[in-house]
Amino acid sequence: MKNDDTKIFLTAEWKYLAMLNYEVAPEILAPFVPAGTELDVWNGKHYVSVVGFMFLNTRVRGIAIPFHQNFEELNLRFYVRRQAADGWRRGVVFVKEIVPRAAIAFVARTFYNENYVALPMAHRLEKSGDEIKSAEYSWRSQKVENHLRVTTRGEAQPLIAGSEAEFITEHYWGYAKQKDGSTIEYQVAHPPWRVWQAESAELQCDIAGLYGANFNDYLNCKPASAFLAEGSAVKVFCGTRI
Repeated sequence: MKNDDTKIFLTAEWKYLAMLNYEVAPEILAPFVPAGTELDVWNGKHYVSVVGFMFLNTRVRGIAIPFHQNFEELNLRFYVRRQAADGWRRGVVFVKEIVPRAAIAFVARTFYNENYVALPMAHRLEKSGDEIKSAEYSWRSQKVENHLRVTTRGEAQPLIAGSEAEFITEHYWGYAKQKDGSTIEYQVAHPPWRVWQAESAELQCDIAGLYGANFNDYLNCKPASAFLAEGSAVKVFCGTRI
């Protein structure tokens, strides 16, 4: 599908995406699946991912908003697909997204009805030359400190076709439930990302308080996999109802 750059809503760089991936039962995700989509699977497994990353050089409709260009985000997402005229479109659905500024959360809720909340956030990156040795994203909720941390091993590598990492990262559409029951679909454009495999990964979080008790048993354990994606420049296009 050819992109129409006149329909770009947001441009930015998404960098240093720490991704912790958990296998879940499909019935846990069913209430969140937007109309017109279905759950996407990899090797018969359904995944959710807790993802922390940096939003850098952000522009909305081509405008750089002062003090809102560089910030952290943390989200819980899962994977869906939709049959369109041009074939299957593979996308993500966000259960909840955290950012550090209320204005950012307001824009996302207003234009896409995404479940954004604003909480105090911070990050810490350990680098060695061009390699990232560790990435940590932290946030504070109810005066309790939470964090996601990944330490890496080796060098960043290109994605392997058919791999779990390719499945997790190569979803180029977003889907959001609307209050009237319809669905907003929007395209996200970026090149394939290199990834570092994880030496260790940790999620310290009030899972039930943030995401609901149904996710507690699935996220309160060792992830099925974890890695750090290098990231790149991205374009997020305006949404349309389907």
